[in-house]
Formats: sequence, structure tokens, C-alpha cells
Amino acid sequence: QVQLVESGGGLVQTGDSLRLSCANSGPTFSGKAMGWFRQAPGKEREFAAAISWNGGNTVYADSVKGRFTISRDNAKNTVYLQMNSLKPEDTAVYYCAAKDTLSSEAYSLRRRNYDYWGQGTQVTVSS
Repeated sequence: QVQLVESGGGLVQTGDSLRLSCANSGPTFSGKAMGWFRQAPGKEREFAAAISWNGGNTVYADSVKGRFTISRDNAKNTVYLQMNSLKPEDTAVYYCAAKDTLSSEAYSLRRRNYDYWGQGTQVTVSS
């Protein structure tokens, strides 16, 4: 069973950094591609970053490319999102998601492809 719990959100100022964590309380992250999505008030949930099961492949939304880094530690059943140079437009609830996959190199940008979701963590960036 996969249960995802995000942490690390908070209130920061423009230019600050935050690191989000997503821990799986289930037995393993094995066979799971992981993604981070975000949802700002009044907007649809959008893709931010994704990483393959083996950690070898990553992909980012253009809006966060060069500022955010996704990584994972399968031994700790945890995926991270390092967010640097934060901007007010990064303000959103950030969600972690897991996708069952048979390929260690696969990942997905599509929300509909993910099978499990966390409850979200709020990130607020003040100007």
C-alpha cells in the first residue's frame, strides 16, 4: 500500500529556498515513478517535476526549470523537491504523486497517469 506524506512547506520570501519531502509509509518505492504537482488558488493542478524509478531520468516544467531539482532516495522511500530562487508565482499547494511502472526509466508529466497522491503541503512566497 502506498501512502504519501509531504512535508517541508512554509512561508518564505522571494529568492529563498525550500526543500519539500515526500515519504511513502508503505513498504517500498520500488516500481514507482514519482512526480510533484502544484495547485495555486483558483487554478488547475499543474505539473512541476518528475523522476523515474531509478532516478536516472528527470523532467521539469518550463516554469521551474533551472530553479527546482527533484531527487529520490529509494532506501529511505523518500522523494525530494529542492526549490531555489522562489518567486511569488510559485505559491501553491504542492502534491507528491506516485505512478506504478514496469520500467525503471519511465516517468510521466500527466496528472491522470498517477495512481497515488499525497495530501499536499502549502508553499507561500511573499514579495
